[in-house]
Amino acid sequence: MGIEAKKDQALERPHFENERALVTGGGGFIGSAVVLALLREGATVTVLDDWSSGDRRRLPADGPLTILTGSILNPAQVADAMADCTVVVHEAASSIDIALRDPVLDCDVNVRGTLNVLNAARKSRSVRRVVYASTDAVYGNPRYLPINEDDLLNPLSPFAVSKLAGENYCKAYYETFGLSTTVLRYANVYGAPVRDSRLPAGAADRFLKSALEGRPLQVHGDGEQTRDFVFIDDAVDATLQASFLSKAEGQIYNVGTGIETTINTLVEKVLSAAGSSSPIETMDRLDIDNIRRRVLNIEKIRREIRWTPRITLEQGLRLLIEGRAG
Repeated sequence: MGIEAKKDQALERPHFENERALVTGGGGFIGSAVVLALLREGATVTVLDDWSSGDRRRLPADGPLTILTGSILNPAQVADAMADCTVVVHEAASSIDIALRDPVLDCDVNVRGTLNVLNAARKSRSVRRVVYASTDAVYGNPRYLPINEDDLLNPLSPFAVSKLAGENYCKAYYETFGLSTTVLRYANVYGAPVRDSRLPAGAADRFLKSALEGRPLQVHGDGEQTRDFVFIDDAVDATLQASFLSKAEGQIYNVGTGIETTINTLVEKVLSAAGSSSPIETMDRLDIDNIRRRVLNIEKIRREIRWTPRITLEQGLRLLIEGRAG
């Protein structure tokens, strides 16, 4: 193996011993998992959260961690939280539910809040990378599967529209001001601790909790709609890689598994993993769930920053049951 190959191989593992990281929304599901991973890797971490959906109990009580109560809608609070930070992981966001109830608030948080983060990073003398947490919802109903990063974007909900606006601002700040940004389009991330009812639950987490409690698993529609389910630990690994490697600068990456799974198949796997005989209830299709099929092509992130998911859906469900996620 040549010297350059050895150098490239050495870059596969992030090193954060001398890094100071800001995680916005660090009390949320993905945000708190990113915080814990950064701390394990030796980083000094600051969390900025308004606790509208986050939970302090997900974070350690000690260590090189500063927890701030504040909002990304307040530019001064964002700038103060970012002081001396070298990495910013921007996980703070509105949610699909909030976007349906109040699209204006959703726009404020996801667009103006993101602008405040980018402005503070641009003015900072220490920030070398902003990682923006986006969503595969920006694709809408795709024409082709699996979905590539450069495929047509067709957001169908206010939430997807606001997240795409944040993506575009990241690109604009990179191209116009030279701010190093990386956008991650997460697939359906699962892995919320099954005993933690405070965290928002996607389909996999919700089904598993119901199965373990012996309650019916509620399937909306015919259950043949498909999604790409990526385990929280894998999503976090991708986030750390994107915040560290120079090749990720200015890039957009899908973060998924490349495996298309129907909701009916997910239910079968959940019941099997939990050893549960919970019944299945068929419900009306959700208005917010208007995407029939979705699976992401992850070749770009695999090729450029050498990230690949390690946890299968079966393994992830087992880890959750054993309480070993995160």
